[in-house]
Amino acid sequence: MKVLLDTHVVLWAAANSPSLSERAKAVILDETAEKYISIVSAWEVAIKLGTAKLRLDGGLSEFFRIADENGFILLPVEREYLRRLADLPYHHKDPFDRLIIATAITENMQLLTADENIQQYGVPFLW
Repeated sequence: MKVLLDTHVVLWAAANSPSLSERAKAVILDETAEKYISIVSAWEVAIKLGTAKLRLDGGLSEFFRIADENGFILLPVEREYLRRLADLPYHHKDPFDRLIIATAITENMQLLTADENIQQYGVPFLW
């Protein structure tokens, strides 16, 4: 199983947040699942840290440490993702989420997210 983790899922997993569903915890702990995060998530974290909308001890370096320590594979932004993004309807206005959705669709990944707006895109998701 190939799974793309939404930004909040990475942060909630690191904090062992009660907001994380049991299914999400099981996927994250599943050693047979290939777990990915988009570099877009790091970009989102960097911006939110800079605007004080997010606090993360250790800053962006901590985000990368969390990814590395948990074996999450970091995906770059590819041309194909941007082509897919250009064709997405505007159900969801958040540019980070839209690019994460486009990545999941292009790579045929399931998206691990609590964001119910993503369901409107028909991307397979887990929660």
